Amino acid sequence: MSVLHPLLATAQDGADAVPIRIVGPDAEVGLDAAAARWATLHGFAGKSGQLLVVPGSDGAAAQVLLGAGSAFDPITARGLSARLPGGLYRLELSGAEAELATLAFLLGTYVFDRYKARPETAPVRLVAPNGVDVAELSRIAAACALAREMVDTPAADMGPLQIETIAREIAESAGAAITVTEGDALLEDNYPAVHAVGRAAAPHRAPRLIEIGWKLDRTELPLVALVGKGVVFDTGGLDLKPAAGMRNMKKDMGGSAHALALGRLVMQADLPVRLVVIVAAVENAVAADAFRPGDILNSRKGLTIEVGNTDAEGRLILADALTRAGEHAPDLTLDFATLTGAARIALGPDLPPLYTDDEALAEGLMTAAGQVRDPLWRMPLWPGYRGALEAEIADLRNDPAGWAQAGSVTAALFLQRFAPTTGAWAHMDIFAWNPRARSGFPEGGEAQALRACYAMLKTRYSG
Repeated sequence: MSVLHPLLATAQDGADAVPIRIVGPDAEVGLDAAAARWATLHGFAGKSGQLLVVPGSDGAAAQVLLGAGSAFDPITARGLSARLPGGLYRLELSGAEAELATLAFLLGTYVFDRYKARPETAPVRLVAPNGVDVAELSRIAAACALAREMVDTPAADMGPLQIETIAREIAESAGAAITVTEGDALLEDNYPAVHAVGRAAAPHRAPRLIEIGWKLDRTELPLVALVGKGVVFDTGGLDLKPAAGMRNMKKDMGGSAHALALGRLVMQADLPVRLVVIVAAVENAVAADAFRPGDILNSRKGLTIEVGNTDAEGRLILADALTRAGEHAPDLTLDFATLTGAARIALGPDLPPLYTDDEALAEGLMTAAGQVRDPLWRMPLWPGYRGALEAEIADLRNDPAGWAQAGSVTAALFLQRFAPTTGAWAHMDIFAWNPRARSGFPEGGEAQALRACYAMLKTRYSG
């Protein structure tokens, strides 16, 4: 059942809403004389993102001018809730721009206030433009907020058990099945790599493999698998990270947050697919029984892996999770992981790399990313670097040889060895984090590639 976002109002409730006008470089065109003088007085020139509240004769806000620049980017609406005084507003937009700007507004209302009280202020609310599917936008905004809140929550309060609890709530609300394999049962059920990475954690933070199954009896429907890396905190293991590198490692479960949030969105929208969501949730801790550099790990697929670096643990747990996904013979598999620092060196924090060897899937994802303003950049699964994964005494190694250098590419090539072969597969090496605060983008957890993947799924499976 869909619930309207609390900061959205329907058109019938917006008679007294303050209009937000999109204004280009010719700022004075279409403005009355008083508003034009006010704009000139305050240096408003219609530059992209400029914002000006124009008062009426009573001193209250009569209209808002939002700069469009040479071409209006609806994402600029993401900063509205933080920049406007409390009240009810309406966007003077229509069509696709109205939908994108409304969603951007909702994404910009996210606040993580679990641990810090915020001063009570009048909320900024928006009247949904005519023709906008408010239920759909509310679902998407809620999914992004879930992913961001999970990432923002410190590891002490977002351990493997808490991820399991969220997964159970999602499954229960959708009438889906859920199974959890925990602790030493991972060895009995053949998830040896997940167990090895997580076994050093305290007993109440034991590693687990979480699997949600939805509509699995509807065999006439295509099956989609979503896989997420859930390292709730990454010390680096015995190859300990430096303090600066460890500071934000609460976010290393961002892939699991994205897989769960996207899975919930797919089920809420009742897309015509069967769905499997698989999350490997572990803490990469340091203890007497932590896995070691030089260890040879077994994997669910049967390939042996030499551990060259215990800080390359995400790909190890994903190896078992992707193998499990392949056992369902999916039509499509998407995996999400905060996998490599190399991805940030290549593309920075805002642009996640996409890896896939399926041209149609690549085109669908890149098209969707552009349409919904959720950027991705396709990177190559360059076969010339596969040799960097070769090991002398095991089938492959988790720390590619240094000559290859391209750490994000070689990590993706490692995952490709375990990815399902029955359908298309794509890997998103996300950052899941805003490293700098700006209007509408608070420092902290961020949803990346989630909206693009959802838009692609709707197009691929709904026609």
